[in-house]
Amino acid sequence: MKKTEMLKKNYEFKNVLKRGKYYSGKYIEAFYIKNNFNKNKIGIAVGTKIAKAVKRNYLKRIIKEAYRINETKAGVGKNIVFLVKKKVDIDDITFNKVEKDILEIIEKAGQA
Repeated sequence: MKKTEMLKKNYEFKNVLKRGKYYSGKYIEAFYIKNNFNKNKIGIAVGTKIAKAVKRNYLKRIIKEAYRINETKAGVGKNIVFLVKKKVDIDDITFNKVEKDILEIIEKAGQA
């Protein structure tokens, strides 16, 4: 059974970004906030100035898959928004680096 849903509405993103706790990796930033459900809800945002549409969608797919593989480690009952850092070389980002970043963020969030 899928434990994660996607954040889709603008007000959902704004709520997490405004009230959520900030964690940072080398390539990705994340904001966590608790929700009242037994599921995690994630949102992924890549700015339009970072890359063109094809590369942005590719980055979103990489982040989504890296999270999906490690979603059991993230616990339940959280809204999470992942952002790609602006000052990172986009061509340097690979799946393994993103997965390592997400694992570090999940670990930091679990300790806090």
